[in-house]
Amino acid sequence: MAKVGIFFGSDTGKTRKVAKLIQEAFASDEVAAPVNINKASIDDLLAYDYLVLGTPTLGDGQLPGLDCDCQGESWAEFVPELESADLSGKKVALFGLGDQVNYADAFVDALGEMYDIVSEAGASVVGFWANEGYEFSSSNALDGDDFVGLVIDQDNQSSMTAERVKTWVAGLKAEFAL
Repeated sequence: MAKVGIFFGSDTGKTRKVAKLIQEAFASDEVAAPVNINKASIDDLLAYDYLVLGTPTLGDGQLPGLDCDCQGESWAEFVPELESADLSGKKVALFGLGDQVNYADAFVDALGEMYDIVSEAGASVVGFWANEGYEFSSSNALDGDDFVGLVIDQDNQSSMTAERVKTWVAGLKAEFAL
């Protein structure tokens, strides 16, 4: 069985596409195909040694389905399971999508929410990402000068996505000892 599980939530398909780019960048049979979180159980996540979790940020900074009236958003039903899970001993890498132009005051805030959830569940979060090259006014996904995971802006910087993914995954391979 693969050691790395990639799980994502997606409202437009952009997060799914980035999840697939991440899998391709690993180029290893140690990494399972990405799975939409609405098709997964907590046992599916716990079966992996390492996790890569991805989310878009909706509206004014929400994790999909939380704090908004969003129908069918995949993280809404899964978060309670994730909050009650024991992720001790798990290394978790996060990635988030956001729009730094139209949502500069809440840029990738959902990534920050995801970080809080997995950290409180005992996970060791790896894969922090420098905030250089982005223009925004506020983000709950910052820890000091770094984002708590890879940040992708497909709306305004799609030409940078492939290189950002490649660079980030190279660091994760070392963190995950692959």
